[in-house]
Amino acid sequence: MAVTLVPLVLALLQAVGVLRIDVLQRLDDIIYDARLRATMPGTLDPRIVIVDFDENSLAQYGWPWSRNKLAALVNELTDRQKAALIGFDMVFAEADQSSGLAQLRQLAQGPLREQPGFAASLARLQGTLDYDAVFAQALAHRPVVLGYYFTSDRNGHTTGQLPQPVMDASALQGRPIAFTRWDGYGANLAQIAAAAPVAGFFNSITEDDGVVRSIPLLAEYGGRYYESLSLALFRRLIGEPQVAPGFPRERYLARNYQGLESILLGQQGKTLAIPVDDRVAALVPFRGRGGPAGGSFQYIPAADVLAGRLPAASLQGKIVLIGTTAPGLLDLRATPVGTTYPGVETHANLLSSLLDGKTLVRPDYAAGFEVVLLLLTGLLLAFALPLLSAPRAVLLSVAVLAALVGLNLWLYLGPGLVLPLASVLLTALAASALNMSYGFFVESRSKRELAHLFGTYVPPELVHEMLKDPDRYSMQASARELTVMFCDMRGFTQMSESMEPVALQALLNSVFSRLTALIRHNRGTVDKYMGDCVMAFWGAPVDTPRHAHLAVQTALEMTQAVQQMNLEHRTQGLPEIGIGIGLNTGIMCVGDMGSDIRRSYTVIGDAVNLGSRLEGLCKVYGVDIVVSESTRRQASDFAWQELDRVRVKGKQQAVAIFRPVAPLAALNPDEARELELWAAALQAYRSGIWGQCELQLLNLKRINANKYLYQLYSERVALNILQPFDPAWDGATSFETK
Repeated sequence: MAVTLVPLVLALLQAVGVLRIDVLQRLDDIIYDARLRATMPGTLDPRIVIVDFDENSLAQYGWPWSRNKLAALVNELTDRQKAALIGFDMVFAEADQSSGLAQLRQLAQGPLREQPGFAASLARLQGTLDYDAVFAQALAHRPVVLGYYFTSDRNGHTTGQLPQPVMDASALQGRPIAFTRWDGYGANLAQIAAAAPVAGFFNSITEDDGVVRSIPLLAEYGGRYYESLSLALFRRLIGEPQVAPGFPRERYLARNYQGLESILLGQQGKTLAIPVDDRVAALVPFRGRGGPAGGSFQYIPAADVLAGRLPAASLQGKIVLIGTTAPGLLDLRATPVGTTYPGVETHANLLSSLLDGKTLVRPDYAAGFEVVLLLLTGLLLAFALPLLSAPRAVLLSVAVLAALVGLNLWLYLGPGLVLPLASVLLTALAASALNMSYGFFVESRSKRELAHLFGTYVPPELVHEMLKDPDRYSMQASARELTVMFCDMRGFTQMSESMEPVALQALLNSVFSRLTALIRHNRGTVDKYMGDCVMAFWGAPVDTPRHAHLAVQTALEMTQAVQQMNLEHRTQGLPEIGIGIGLNTGIMCVGDMGSDIRRSYTVIGDAVNLGSRLEGLCKVYGVDIVVSESTRRQASDFAWQELDRVRVKGKQQAVAIFRPVAPLAALNPDEARELELWAAALQAYRSGIWGQCELQLLNLKRINANKYLYQLYSERVALNILQPFDPAWDGATSFETK
């Protein structure tokens, strides 16, 4: 989980501005551009037409066009073509001297001053030769929006006359809004600006990668606020409503918040809100590839319009933007949809979206949205991935990525919200990759080490179970309640003297293999082989709540297996074997123990020693299995025969020992009757009532004459009858040997 959280922390630091990761912004731009291209309508907007100063128009009439030709162009568009609105994506900052009027005036005041009629003729022609005045007259009282530009330079250079600002600083109520600011401008001649007082700047915002994606709708100059060409055209179309700032709700944001939520256009009690980003800009929703062949807007060569080649009223009710696609005029931009995109068409696209009421905007809460999405995605993956298998983890990662892309696309296509996606996508991908890598390189190594460490001790089924969560298991020592088994082969010393080493090895391996298989089948852990003895325990390394029951069940199955092996040995001429098993349950220390040279996963402690002592008592009582009282209590679903109460070497307290007879469900009536008689005999023995005990033992011998246990107790009773009664008698037997 910690590994998976690393990319989340980095992404959060970037989202809140503590850490700058440029690649995320670049990737967000790439995602935005790809999404924009994939969702462009690619259809023609018939409302807007672009009159293009293309290369052919420049070849016919040169550049710049004289203002009288521009006046004729405006007259053609308004009078004959009936255009509803004309917008100029160009500026007229310098006087037009192409008519020669200035030179004629110099001549009239100089060499031709005495020429009869020259001054009078010049006065008559002056009106037609003042092309700026002709152009201004054509613009006057016409639906025209001029263009101009702002600049930023150290000198704050200005030319021409700015239009009236659309908003004063007082409207901001002292809030520090982060407008795009400039300190210079290039505007239209005063004469032309006075004839067409509505104008908008045609600056766009070029991002760090050189691509134009947005246009500021309002910009600040000298503490006053001016509108863009697109907004000016839109306002002119809808009746020039008042412009006001749209503030976010104060209950959510402080007054020093530096952004606007929208620009408000108010008129006759109605208000239209245009969403803007933190730069008071709007993203350009490009409709297509751009240019005359782009299919988004109709392009008409300016030369064709001027020459009257269009049928009358061809542009009736249309919005006409006048611009250029000629490369030499340097109005081509790099945009998400093309590297040589006409600047005039960027304004056409934004105007089209304003008319449709479907603008694209990065909202002011984009950073908060990014943080919330990062937290939800990162925490989900951090907590879920480590718990899932590799295929399910992959499915979850794919589902999360698909959900993120789907949500982002839905918000883009619906409300027109452009929200960050790169950071959360990279976080999800990195979290998934790190989780998979950690699982492959670290956990797989841990699992291999775990399998190597425990594979020789623990059944494969338990190793597989451990591999699901390897961090839970280690070789570190701990104190736990376990059940330990010591199983010793009887008669091994005699066999080793009479058998060849190879045959003895084969026999021993065969016996241990079958007994070990039973231990592992019942979830036991093989501790070690000690000559003719095998040691095992239950309850570690994998927690096994019924460890005592499984140990007893294994012991019974081992005695049955030995009986089966002896049948096989008789047919093969091999010696028969016997086993003695001691079981004890208690607190033991379990872990990796030994020296620097050799170590093993084993158990130690008093409870282990008692288990070893109990195995040694099997020969004393003539049984195959001796079990402690603690084991018997936890394996209550077996029928038990109590053998004695003993004090083993090294222990002062007497412990009861038992022999498992059979599972309770498999106990037959004869065995149950025998156990009742034995309980009565043992009670009489411990009470010192020798006669009654002797009588019960006699009855038991009639039932099972070959049982050594009954013979043992008969001998003990006979010996006690011959001795004086001991007042300290408690019925326990003490052993001084292991």
